[in-house]
Amino acid sequence: MADTPKGAILQKDKTTYAIVPRTPAGLVTADILENIAKVVRKYEISVVKITSGQRMALVGIKGEDVDAVWKELQMDVGQATELCVHYSQACPGTAVCKFGVQDSLGLGLELEKMYEGMQFPSKVKFGVSGCPICCGESFVRDIGVLGKKNGWTLILGGHSGGRPRIGDVVAEDLTTEQVLALVKRSLEYFKENAKKKERISAFIDRVGVDTVKKAVL
Repeated sequence: MADTPKGAILQKDKTTYAIVPRTPAGLVTADILENIAKVVRKYEISVVKITSGQRMALVGIKGEDVDAVWKELQMDVGQATELCVHYSQACPGTAVCKFGVQDSLGLGLELEKMYEGMQFPSKVKFGVSGCPICCGESFVRDIGVLGKKNGWTLILGGHSGGRPRIGDVVAEDLTTEQVLALVKRSLEYFKENAKKKERISAFIDRVGVDTVKKAVL
């Protein structure tokens, strides 16, 4: 809608809006939390919901308050409907988890930084896991990265929506530099060849995973 405030999503009641501040890899500080709480109280925001993408949705904002809420939050917009990277979901990995064998948090942050704001044929979600337990849900994200003792495994085409799909393993035993380069080639190939609003899962089903592997490996 042309009159929808920037960075806001109209809700079911057709009068209030939701916003999703950007919290890379789900990380927040005490200052961020305190400021969110202050803004929620001041503008009487009715719902604060932690999303599946490790973000917080603030729901029930009056249209005339949306711009003021963003100004006081001093946070970037976490894209929720646009055709771009929406988020990078990552588990703690070697940063704090006793099971972690790879730095999933560091890689997740790097991926989000690299692709923030970049346009694609459809929305793209990353899932980065620091060990085979796969807490980053790597097999059901558009691009999944899974850490093992011998390196990273790259997974493409996972989807957890109405037509769920387990992603395809494209390469294994990758270094961090190799996985970043392969993600770049995979996204470039997707951007050049996918149809508008075609998710990576549907794109792979259409062209075949072997075609994708041949193009990016």
